[in-house]
Amino acid sequence: MTESFPRQQARTRGFRLGVPRAFRVSADGERVTFLRSRAGDDPVTCLWEADTGTGAERLAADPRAMGADEENLPPEERARRERVRETAAGIVAYATDRAGALAVFPLSGQVYAVTLGQPGATPRLIATRTPALDPRPDPSGTKIAYVHEGALRVVDLVSGHDSVIAGPDGQDGVTFGLAEFVAAEEMGRSRGYWWSPDGGQLLIARVDESPVRHWYIADPANPDKAPVDWRYPAAGTPNAEVTLLLATIAKEPGDGTSATLDEIGWDRAAFPYLTAVSWGQAPLIVVCSRDQKVTRLINAATGELLREDTDPSWTDVVDGVPAQLDNGDVVWTGVSEDTRGLVIAPAAALQDAKPLTPAGLQVLAVLDIDGDHVLFAGATEPTEIGVWRYGPGGLAEVATEPGVHWATAAGGVTVLARRDLASNDLTVTVGRHGAAGGRHSIASFAPEPNLPHPAPKFLQAGPAGIRTAVLFPSWHQPGTRLPVLMDPYGGPHHQRVMKSAGAYLTSQWLAEQGFAVVVADGRGTGGRGPAWDRAVAGDLATGPLEDQVTALQAAAEAFGDLDTERVAIRGWSFGGFLSALAVLRRPDVFHAGIVGAPVTEWRLYDTFYTERYLGDPASDGAAYEQSSITGDLERSRLTAHRPLLIIHGLADDNVFVAHSLRLSSALLAAGYPHSVLPLSGVTHMPTDEVVAENMLTFQVDFLKQALGLPPTSA
Repeated sequence: MTESFPRQQARTRGFRLGVPRAFRVSADGERVTFLRSRAGDDPVTCLWEADTGTGAERLAADPRAMGADEENLPPEERARRERVRETAAGIVAYATDRAGALAVFPLSGQVYAVTLGQPGATPRLIATRTPALDPRPDPSGTKIAYVHEGALRVVDLVSGHDSVIAGPDGQDGVTFGLAEFVAAEEMGRSRGYWWSPDGGQLLIARVDESPVRHWYIADPANPDKAPVDWRYPAAGTPNAEVTLLLATIAKEPGDGTSATLDEIGWDRAAFPYLTAVSWGQAPLIVVCSRDQKVTRLINAATGELLREDTDPSWTDVVDGVPAQLDNGDVVWTGVSEDTRGLVIAPAAALQDAKPLTPAGLQVLAVLDIDGDHVLFAGATEPTEIGVWRYGPGGLAEVATEPGVHWATAAGGVTVLARRDLASNDLTVTVGRHGAAGGRHSIASFAPEPNLPHPAPKFLQAGPAGIRTAVLFPSWHQPGTRLPVLMDPYGGPHHQRVMKSAGAYLTSQWLAEQGFAVVVADGRGTGGRGPAWDRAVAGDLATGPLEDQVTALQAAAEAFGDLDTERVAIRGWSFGGFLSALAVLRRPDVFHAGIVGAPVTEWRLYDTFYTERYLGDPASDGAAYEQSSITGDLERSRLTAHRPLLIIHGLADDNVFVAHSLRLSSALLAAGYPHSVLPLSGVTHMPTDEVVAENMLTFQVDFLKQALGLPPTSA
């Protein structure tokens, strides 16, 4: 009997198991290291390397062969995986030295190292304190830094001596070398220390969480367990205090290691956020004001201000910058003609440097630096992500055909990953830059979904050209009316409408249940430039909801089989917020809604994300009221009651279940019938196979009943 798609999707972690990822090319371009499990249903990730000349692969480290106990994870590692949405097990992160000759990784709180490029080499356990977090070798591969009990330590691989470099010394809430919550969740900065190129120094983040308010995550299904004490910086409340130390390492008699510590100075009162650190010829840091309207790039060694960017709404955190070329030039981004472009200039000229890339090419991220070449991801059409290279010869296309691309490079070799509409799987090729032919593939073991291949139909809705995809059942006969299911995320910067078949697997399965599924990226979503991003400033509700209505109307006009008298909407996280908004504010359009892990009251969400869009709740309260779902219920009389299902994980430490409970209470007070599905022990990303599978089938049953359709079993 063929396995159902919901079960298959749950078992394969969304078809991510068996897919190669986390590529790193050795400095000489001879090898590429990556992570991949042995099969598409194997959750245990292994470390691999491939010869870039022949394509031959070698298994470098297999956790099962090492006897690692995956269940014995430190709480800090579980939290880190939640922040980066990691659902696999085994070796899910690793770091290498500068040459790419040594790989270091954590397993169950212990540190392992393996020599790369040597067939027969096996991983060895490094004697450290346990649990050990975020181990990283120095560039020479002779020392490993890691975090234990809030202290940054360094172990010498020759002598085995393990020394504290910086520690909290009993101070409650203080850690060295770890990222604070908002950095890991919202800034894309998941680390808290950085080696200098010569391995003689470390930049170390000191995080003091004592100002952050205590929140508590209870487990009602197990009343004998004490609630988890969680420091959560909600909008308008204190953040963790972050400082940066420069540790200069010295050898001590007896092969010990010590360090002198100097604090890196900047105006932390005006710029409390440390958003990025990069170390090339100079140590560079990026700091940001609390309202995020001013960003500064600073030379941490000299204190020199290299560039200050301002924006009346907010400045952006761009992945991969700052970076530095071998000649010391700094890589940055800047905005001109409503386009975020690539900036490369000497440090002294950086403030006035203009983008080198043309208007209309949105630079989304800097992917890698290879000598004097910059590899970056960009978009000229929001539904596509291409890769470009900028070097002494100017701008060159690497991969710009329709699809979604990513790349990394070193030693003149580029690893290129691609997803498109022709295949559900990821295609990865490795080859030398500028060489004709000679490219090798890195295999993906992801299974083919038990599902008809998604065939989204694209359109641009309304005057703003809202990118919209419409999916029909494979069995649909033209002329047969179908109920409509809107399936958005719809939140700032995140995109759902992409030219990648793998992005529509769940939407296609929902279509197969008898719906026309509409996915739309309204204002604020990524890939279209600063003006589109900032169209949600001060109001996260009105514009995004209007755009979903516009997309629905345009889809119904383009495809006559869409029945606008039977329209439902579902979503998770911001999509859950949008779903609740749709049913409550526009019951004339939306006839049922599934609200998954929604942010219903923005004062309960974190500082860095929320204040970027809505400001300080103490002074910008109107923006919070305008974007509040519970406020809607308290202020207005509802004209219609639509079927509404609320789903939330009780262990969610990102969008706390308080959001859904307060929504339910407000609905009850307003006399609004609704259903609540609590998920015991589940965080913001359900990973349990049974829960993930049954959640999908339960949603379909709810939608069919709400819209008056025959049940699935009929």
